Amino acid sequence: MKNKFSIWQLTPPQILVIGFGLIILIGSCLLSLPLASATGESIGYLDAFFTSVSATCVTGLVVVDTGSAYTVFGQVVIAVLIQIGGLGFMTMATIFAFAIRKKITLRERLLLQEAFNQGSMEGIVRLIRKVILYSLTIEAVGALFFTVRWSFDLGFPKALYFGIWHAISMFNNAGFDLFGTVDAPFVSFTGYVNDVVVNVVAVALITFGGIGFIVISDLIDYRDTRKLSLHSKVVLSMSAILLVAGTLVIFIFEFTNTRTLGSLNFGGKMLSAFFQSAATRTAGPNTVDIGALRQATQFVMIVLMFIGASPGSTAGGIKTTTFAILLSAIVTMIRGKEDIVIFRYRLAQDRILKAITLSMLALFLVIAVTMILTATEDAQFLRILFEVTSAFGTVGLSTGITPDLSIVGKVMICLTMFAGRLGMITLAYALQPKRDKELFRYPEGKITIG
Repeated sequence: MKNKFSIWQLTPPQILVIGFGLIILIGSCLLSLPLASATGESIGYLDAFFTSVSATCVTGLVVVDTGSAYTVFGQVVIAVLIQIGGLGFMTMATIFAFAIRKKITLRERLLLQEAFNQGSMEGIVRLIRKVILYSLTIEAVGALFFTVRWSFDLGFPKALYFGIWHAISMFNNAGFDLFGTVDAPFVSFTGYVNDVVVNVVAVALITFGGIGFIVISDLIDYRDTRKLSLHSKVVLSMSAILLVAGTLVIFIFEFTNTRTLGSLNFGGKMLSAFFQSAATRTAGPNTVDIGALRQATQFVMIVLMFIGASPGSTAGGIKTTTFAILLSAIVTMIRGKEDIVIFRYRLAQDRILKAITLSMLALFLVIAVTMILTATEDAQFLRILFEVTSAFGTVGLSTGITPDLSIVGKVMICLTMFAGRLGMITLAYALQPKRDKELFRYPEGKITIG
């Protein structure tokens, strides 16, 4: 007779999936309460569920405007979901364990290892302590700058609230904002397109949240160690390349587009292009109308959103390290070499296979959901592809079709956001049956390629 089901039988990936699912359900119930709605009537469970998924998966796609549709209670619930989703529910559980002085067990260390995509458990609790400290410090600094800047426009009390709320949203790469009103919903940061302070602080928060806690720790320790890990070198170099390349492409393509950058001066064009490039790294806010961008620009942004930010961060996408491995594999094959070498380090075979697997699973997901939405939604193909990629990359940028999605469309986007936040590999491991050790290997065969 088989033993009854126990949580101890679950693998770390399965516990992560269930944990995120429970947080989403709790958030959706709170957001569906009349107390959370600005009208005093429930916004409806489906819209509340969509918002909860988007917040917990730190995406930023919305079907109702956050600033005008929700009360302060609803907005605080969204901010808490963003913080939990960005740091991970295991990190929040660890914070609670630290608070009550509970010892972190071996199983909890395994869960933290899986949550932060680490190769071993060595130093994992120390990393979590750093994650908590760095996150709160960076958010506090960002909130301070936002508060000072917005005090001139909103008054101190509202500026403080907005400063803290948006610092949480920006650092966790969520893309939610409170600037929408009943008359002008979904405006995001468009009113600050020429504001250097708001743009620079937002991009700084987005960047710190997107490079990952491991890299932040490496950078802080650099004063003593005078060296960076291979992971940090790849993340920093790829992030810089993608940020600069995205800025230049958006600047060039939108230079004469009067609906976006065309009406701005040269400095405003560069600042706006820079902000939009940073936002594609799974952040979500925008200072220009994304739906008014040229199709070429939108397609470039789709590519950047698909790549996303870096492992161990608050962001989604296939990640910068995966993209770096794929590029290096192409270069290696063209040059006729056998080993993939990055910064004079040879990559292990399992890292390469994982990068290829992750990329193909992500591509299949985006293609499949796009095909389904093309059949169920009344919108242009590129706009649908943009929305799906934004959901997978947990970006939150939108061409404006999200509020008009059908029930099927909303559900599919929710599933895509969930898969994008957890990661395709983690989700695949969680869904697969228990693996048995292979007792034999098949003979090697050859297939002609190219």
